[in-house]
Amino acid sequence: MRDAARRIARTPPALETFAVDEQDWVRVTQAQFQPIAVGADMWIVPTWCRAPRADALNITLDPGLAFGTGAHATTRLCLLWLRQHVEPGISLLDYGCGSGILAIAAAKLGARRVVGTDIDPQAVRSSIDNARANGIDAAFVTADTLAPGRFDLVVANILANPLRILAPALAARVAPGGRIALAGILAGQAPQVADAYAPWFDIGSWRSDDGWVLLAGSRLPERASGSTDE
Repeated sequence: MRDAARRIARTPPALETFAVDEQDWVRVTQAQFQPIAVGADMWIVPTWCRAPRADALNITLDPGLAFGTGAHATTRLCLLWLRQHVEPGISLLDYGCGSGILAIAAAKLGARRVVGTDIDPQAVRSSIDNARANGIDAAFVTADTLAPGRFDLVVANILANPLRILAPALAARVAPGGRIALAGILAGQAPQVADAYAPWFDIGSWRSDDGWVLLAGSRLPERASGSTDE
């Protein structure tokens, strides 16, 4: 640090070194994550915790190295949307599945065919492990191996710019009359993302939380969409 400060002609900041007692670092890390309530009857429960309510819809989760502990506003919004829109027997695609939390929730809510995909192989691995821990049947694959097909519901909790770029591809995954939910969008970004999906969906803001917005839309009839799916 001193050498770096000398190179830019700056005085190095004060620093202090001290010994840290050896601890069980796994347990210390786990202590940061406790069960999280989502709505009135859904809980995200780390694998090392006991569910606060045995009669609730409990999702057992070990995020590992993947995104999606249930603590972030975007994940909460998606879970609440799924709670309201998943009906028994429907099919669902979780695009950008992270820890698999949304796909697992959909399966527990009664979705029949559930597929999750991510560009990160570690996320796919974490999702598979979490699905097994929850005793649910869902398929998780990397994005480049996702088989063709359409779904009744598509949910994507990513970021605004990738969502805009992916609009044609995600629209092509939604079955006629199906629905889409998009999250990872700051309030100021919502109009641009909505515009990107407007050729295929009647879309708008569903709900917001802590400055984040979930956009949701219904698939327009293809003859009225004004565009051709890719």
